Amino acid sequence: MKNIFFKKKTNIKINDVLKTLGKKNINKNSIINDIRDLDNASNNDISFFHSKKYFEAIKKTKSKFVLTNSKIKNIVPKNIYIIEVKNVLLSVAKITSLFYPDALNDSFDTNVSSLKKEKYHKLKFGKNILIGRNVKIGKNCTIGHNTIIESNVILGDNSNIGNNVVIKNSIIGKNTNILDGAIIGKKGFGFHPSKINIKYPHIGAVIIGDNVEIGCNNTIDRGSLSNTIIGDGTFLDSQVHIAHNVKIGKNCIITGQVGFAGSSTIGNNVMIGGQAGISGHLSIGDNVQIGGGSGVIKNIPSNTKVMGYPAKNIRNFLKENISND
Repeated sequence: MKNIFFKKKTNIKINDVLKTLGKKNINKNSIINDIRDLDNASNNDISFFHSKKYFEAIKKTKSKFVLTNSKIKNIVPKNIYIIEVKNVLLSVAKITSLFYPDALNDSFDTNVSSLKKEKYHKLKFGKNILIGRNVKIGKNCTIGHNTIIESNVILGDNSNIGNNVVIKNSIIGKNTNILDGAIIGKKGFGFHPSKINIKYPHIGAVIIGDNVEIGCNNTIDRGSLSNTIIGDGTFLDSQVHIAHNVKIGKNCIITGQVGFAGSSTIGNNVMIGGQAGISGHLSIGDNVQIGGGSGVIKNIPSNTKVMGYPAKNIRNFLKENISND
């Protein structure tokens, strides 16, 4: 799928990638189309494998060039050419910048201009609205005061955007409500800690489904390589933070001040109580209920109720924390 948000350099070859990483050239100098995660990579893309959590993905990936480290390189399938590096994610950042040299620039969109009503069908809007280039707004939408929709955003029919909202790098479905103060599509909190911290480029998008509600002052970060996704019918309360690459399923209920760390996957019909925290790179199954204030640090299977820190089966939590006196 073509990246509509960031311009990609073409005609990059595997030896260009190796040079960027300080590695020796190889004889077969194949053209590399893009850098993508294991699930979405084609045989012309380069990918990366940095944790055993992604063992199933490395077995199924179509990528023929994969970055990894010495600790886990022995479990990479034999048909894949391994590029061994000390720090996989730092190397990913360097290669992403090679393909997308402008991706680190997350400044404001200089191409925005005042909304022109005649360009859109049956649109109701407030004052001081700025719209970027190539913005598509569906029928019967509303946009509140002081909202900015930057270039290359798609908004579905019958959707409502509140006041003081900023949207960039996003595709939003039909019948979706985004309430006041939400920030959608800014880059995630990705960096390599060093004497001078090194930022990771974020070339993904935010994909929001149909019939979704995004509460006041929510922050939804765009993906780094893959996309951040909110499924159809999911409702988010106010002050929820969703980090890069998080995937939330359909018909979920997320209450106030819940935080999701990057790259976790949440199933369908999940309910999460206020001020709960979900650690990164986890898998939460379908129909899971997570009590308020919980700290989730392990995968949770479907049809489970948990609570506490660390989150555990709710029956066990209640036995341990309710006195018999």
